[in-house]
Amino acid sequence: MWTVRGLVAAVRALVERDYSDAWVEGEISNFRAPDSGHLYFTLKDGNAQIRVVMFRSAARRLRFRPADGMQVVVRGRVTIYEDRGELQIAAEYIEPKGAGGLQVAFEQLKAKLEAEGLFAAERKKAIPALPARIGIVTSPQAAALRDILNILQRRHHSASALIYPAQVQGDAAAAEVASGVRYFNEIRSDETRSVEVIIVGRGGGSAEDLAAFNDEGLARAVAASEIPVISAVGHETDFTIVDFVADLRAPTPSAAAELVIRSRQGVENQAEAVEERLVRAMERLLLEARHTLTQRAQHGAFARMVDVIRQRQQKLDDLTYRLERSERQALEQMRRKWETVAAAVRHYDLRRVLAGIRAGLEAGTAALAAAMRNQLLQNKVRVERMGRALETLSPLAILERGYALVFNSSGNLIKDAGQVMVGEEISARLARGEIRATVKKKREDKPI
Repeated sequence: MWTVRGLVAAVRALVERDYSDAWVEGEISNFRAPDSGHLYFTLKDGNAQIRVVMFRSAARRLRFRPADGMQVVVRGRVTIYEDRGELQIAAEYIEPKGAGGLQVAFEQLKAKLEAEGLFAAERKKAIPALPARIGIVTSPQAAALRDILNILQRRHHSASALIYPAQVQGDAAAAEVASGVRYFNEIRSDETRSVEVIIVGRGGGSAEDLAAFNDEGLARAVAASEIPVISAVGHETDFTIVDFVADLRAPTPSAAAELVIRSRQGVENQAEAVEERLVRAMERLLLEARHTLTQRAQHGAFARMVDVIRQRQQKLDDLTYRLERSERQALEQMRRKWETVAAAVRHYDLRRVLAGIRAGLEAGTAALAAAMRNQLLQNKVRVERMGRALETLSPLAILERGYALVFNSSGNLIKDAGQVMVGEEISARLARGEIRATVKKKREDKPI
């Protein structure tokens, strides 16, 4: 059975997966631009409408000011606002309707390649975290190349870069850039020249300047690359077909260099942060375990168990003391009897009765020793039997045999099914650990 939020979240995940990059055309209405910097409006088309939100980070990149009644094309992710259960678009890009021939061609090619699955997220390859060799396809004279090399040197000087010179503007640019991508894939087997990631880049420019990167042949070459490709074309607000087919889009060439390789210091700092988080997590787990153990030890059932065990121990100590006292009394009686006999013997001629007394004394001593050994053996057997009985009666021993102590929600021990109600939460203490359950059904035995 679904909860409302669970159902909305599940539908939201499906919608976002299937419509992660949608272009929608319509008329703006109910436009709002609060102080937060986010933009809110409704996109209408005839009798149909959908809400649109553009967050501040994307709104800052807009080149125009939206207004009610304006026909626009919105690009973004279709999602659901969970608090109201409303379908909406989280916009990343907005442009006025009627952008010209280049834009139309761009949209047609984009739709074609997207239908073929070239933009699908599942076909994107992961960018290696610390590549040792990086391939760069760009113009040797471009300022973008110098920016990339400077950042690579600063962030991780051990990384090497292999440059494939290509025009990045004009009729031959698309073919040369595509040749560079294919070249790096062809030399993959050469360990001395192979690269782990490719950056395709150039600086900013007009739509006409960037037209080479909207070429279908170049797009297919990038999509077919077995080496991960980063697109770093133009400025942050510029989008080309290569951006969509590449494994990662960088807002600028400089950003591409920062994305392709993390700084050595950053890796070390992250490792230290992870270690610190692990230490804190372990300390927290230990504290929670100690708290839980303390709570378990303070449970009323265990207090009663400990009390019973202590009573049994006290009884055992008492029996031991009584046994030792009886033995001392028996020895004292034997000593007094011997002294009496010895006093009586002094009235007789020791030489005449010494042999008889000695014989009687030795016989009595032997009998006494035998009787004491027998008595001690019986007492030992009795004590051991009582010890085993005590262990058998121990609640902990009963738990070890598979039994459990069951308590109701108030912590009282349950001895009768009539003490609980259906639906009531109960807990059971086992030999090791505790479980909780809910009573679904019960059966009460009739008294005999």
